[in-house]
Amino acid sequence: MCSEVIPAIRNMKDFDKVLNTDHQKIILLETRLSQLESVVKHAKLKGKEVFIHADLVQGLKVDEYGLEYLIHNVKVDGIISTRSSVITFAKKRKIVGIQRLFALDSVALDHNLKACQKIQPDYIEVLPGVIPEILQEVKQKTGIPVIAGGLIRTREDVDRALAFGASVVTTSNTNLW
Repeated sequence: MCSEVIPAIRNMKDFDKVLNTDHQKIILLETRLSQLESVVKHAKLKGKEVFIHADLVQGLKVDEYGLEYLIHNVKVDGIISTRSSVITFAKKRKIVGIQRLFALDSVALDHNLKACQKIQPDYIEVLPGVIPEILQEVKQKTGIPVIAGGLIRTREDVDRALAFGASVVTTSNTNLW
């Protein structure tokens, strides 16, 4: 199950909990800039790959300089963002770029699919991840591996997302880790 679910960390209590699991990859959703370097260093000492949602780092300006800081100083393994320019920057620097896509309505979905086809992120994280048909559509239309995230509450949600084409599922629900 560890390879099917990637823990998404929202607080330090959950961070401490995930360090003692077999999960190799973790996502830091909400963190403060002042603690980021030490948190990532600690996770790497425990053998974890760390992916940062750049848009949610408090105190970080998500521009070229902020992204260089994440890559060179913090030494993240990947960057997640809703902004295509951030993903393009990450890919040019040879780190994993995960485009976060909100499936709010048909217009937003079509717009995001076109952007993903253009920038070719390494992964597309689809939120909410509990709409299997949308996961399938994103994967079919882009050919890019899909991550299901958002509103994943049960083991059945995980299984359904995987059955409909998600490569992995992200969740902050510690019971599913």
